[in-house]
Amino acid sequence: MSVRFYVGLHQPGDAENFNRACISVRRLKGRKKPVDCADVLVDSGAFTEINLHGGYRSSVEEYANELRRLHSAGVINIAAAVAQDYMCEPVMLVKTGLTIEDHQRLTIKRYDALVAELERLFGGSIPFHVMPVLQGFAPQDYANHVRMYGDRLKPGMWVGVGSVCKRNGIPEKIIEVLFAIHAVRPDLRLHGFGIKQTSLLHPGVRAMLYSADSMAWSFAARKQGRDGNSWKEAKAFADRVQGAASRAFEAWQLPLPLWRVAA
Repeated sequence: MSVRFYVGLHQPGDAENFNRACISVRRLKGRKKPVDCADVLVDSGAFTEINLHGGYRSSVEEYANELRRLHSAGVINIAAAVAQDYMCEPVMLVKTGLTIEDHQRLTIKRYDALVAELERLFGGSIPFHVMPVLQGFAPQDYANHVRMYGDRLKPGMWVGVGSVCKRNGIPEKIIEVLFAIHAVRPDLRLHGFGIKQTSLLHPGVRAMLYSADSMAWSFAARKQGRDGNSWKEAKAFADRVQGAASRAFEAWQLPLPLWRVAA
């Protein structure tokens, strides 16, 4: 099955050129003009908040209110809204002064609070998916986080996998994380944040991901002297990545140590 790819965009209006897009709520805040894209993944802006400020400056309630407004006013078609997670790379732990387990607990706490607030705002059922995020650093951390979520993770649920974007240069490292999760919950549909073409070319990554997003096109364009805000750059990148994500099944084999990851 082809991996669904959501191209990351700076400008919400550029989404009209794509079937799927990933847009930060920071870029959508207060927007009134409808975004003409059938499938939008709303990112919580977690990386920027934790990286620059060591925590969230806005409350879960503020995030929920903005999501309700975006949906109710018909501004965007929300495929899923990503819960406000806490990344677990060492540099992020330094920013907060907390541990991986602390970040995992806070991630679940924010997810629970977001679901509860959206249910209150909508008077019951939420009209779009709220994506929980699995966090960790070592593969076993992710397996532990799955268990911490417990029955919050419904069968076949669409779930994000965070703190993997820095591993794109070595796809096997991403596979180790995905395998650890699948060893505990093979039914989950996993979304990889910041998964680049290099990793999607690996059949093992494609086999275990349901969807992925990336804004790597912007950095690459700027680095090469092109326009890092151009939707045409994003389109060229998205076409290349979707091509990689749609490649036919290829046989692949896990290195033996992976079988012990989630034991």
